[in-house]
Amino acid sequence: MRALVYDRYAADDDFASILSVRDVDPPSAGPGEVVFRVKAAALNHDDIWGMRGSPIKVPLPHISGTDAAGEVVEAGPGVRHLRAGDRVVSHGNLSCRVCGECTSGREYNCRRRSVWGFQTGPLWGGYCELARLPEANAVRIPDGVGTDEAAAASMTLMTSWHMLAGRAAVRPGQTVLVMGGGSGMGMFGIQIAKLHGCSVIATASGDKLDRCLELGADYAVDHRAGGWDEEAARAARRLGGGGVDVVYEHVGGDHWGRALALLRRGGTLVTTGATTGYDVRTDLRRLVGEGISVLGSTQGTRAELERGLHWMSRGAIRAVIDSEYPLERAAEAHARMLRGKGLFGKMLLRP
Repeated sequence: MRALVYDRYAADDDFASILSVRDVDPPSAGPGEVVFRVKAAALNHDDIWGMRGSPIKVPLPHISGTDAAGEVVEAGPGVRHLRAGDRVVSHGNLSCRVCGECTSGREYNCRRRSVWGFQTGPLWGGYCELARLPEANAVRIPDGVGTDEAAAASMTLMTSWHMLAGRAAVRPGQTVLVMGGGSGMGMFGIQIAKLHGCSVIATASGDKLDRCLELGADYAVDHRAGGWDEEAARAARRLGGGGVDVVYEHVGGDHWGRALALLRRGGTLVTTGATTGYDVRTDLRRLVGEGISVLGSTQGTRAELERGLHWMSRGAIRAVIDSEYPLERAAEAHARMLRGKGLFGKMLLRP
């Protein structure tokens, strides 16, 4: 089968120098596993980390791709709930399923957890014609959700749902500040907060502000402009309620302190990832004196992905697709994702 493969890391983000489309042996379904024909797979920032070999080294030779959707072609022995012809999307959080964290519904905290298509391998990811997954990680796509939309949603939808509903426990009437509203994470953050009855202030670059408003944000602020935090504070006052209740954060870097400062007393910042920098400064006096909560969040549960897909099937949440590329143009696609300029929505690869 055709697959997008690399067997060394990219110096200076020269992805074209390492990526190639090759013929590799197709997978077969082992006990409790399914093989599905990949119709679409979405790019994620962990693809970049993998090709850099940083912050962790990934198995080589490597097939990336955490978010893949398609049609089951083979069900292995012991598979009970899926059969050939079913449409499925990957739940990329691989866990042991038997430890105390997993059996308590916290599979994202499993010590043996790994992210499929990022930490798995060699040659085990979604950027290929046929992919293999445990049945527990192949989620049936509900009617009303297209295969492309499911691929564009998978990890970002689940992670966003876990951040807002699972960790921050947002409730109607709260004001949520969504950082990076023009990103894949941000788009779902806006929609999930609105679904839960919250008011939303989104930050984005100037060319994406109107698109954030179209997704449901009440206000959109250019975070590349000076004083963006002051504008966000004014928006929060206009929305009432005394300020920002929840900051939805996945950016890090220089924006961290300003976002944290916007929280009202007793507010919550929930964060996953840090695409612009991990090393941030925090004034602990404010956390202590004003009862601020800072919550880390990673991935989510299969059930949270299924809830998000349910609301997609009802039309309450939608995936935004920016563009699609064949495997042969994957280097171009990843370079564009890294730049971010003019990008709004998820990028798909077609095997």
